[in-house]
Amino acid sequence: MRRLTALLAGLLFGIGLLLAGMSNPAKVLGFLDLAGSWDPSLALVMASAIGVALLPFGWARRQRRSLLNTPMQLPQKRGLDHRLIGGSLTFGIGWGIAGVCPGPALTLLSGGYWQGLIFVLAMLGGMGLFSVLERRRNS
Repeated sequence: MRRLTALLAGLLFGIGLLLAGMSNPAKVLGFLDLAGSWDPSLALVMASAIGVALLPFGWARRQRRSLLNTPMQLPQKRGLDHRLIGGSLTFGIGWGIAGVCPGPALTLLSGGYWQGLIFVLAMLGGMGLFSVLERRRNS
């Protein structure tokens, strides 16, 4: 049941990305172009997503188990540190250069776009590099 729920949630998320234009790098770059011809429509998409998520996250914070009877796993860390700030900057720079972030990249990949393939390969390379650096850091 968990896999089916994950599949349905992923499909819903992907369809939402397509409908909102988040898988279109030109639209994303237009949103990030504050000094040029700024396209604010993705800000509305983000604000809507936050609004929709407020109630379920509020409910989840009060629960010990999910609706599928698995342990509730919400982030516990609340503070800022250099790793969070550095990761956020790296993510933002990559998003600004490519006009794509991981969710839309998978949507592009599933649509057969070569840009999605390049992004996903670079993302996997970055994840691999992070794993190597983390192992070194912890040993």
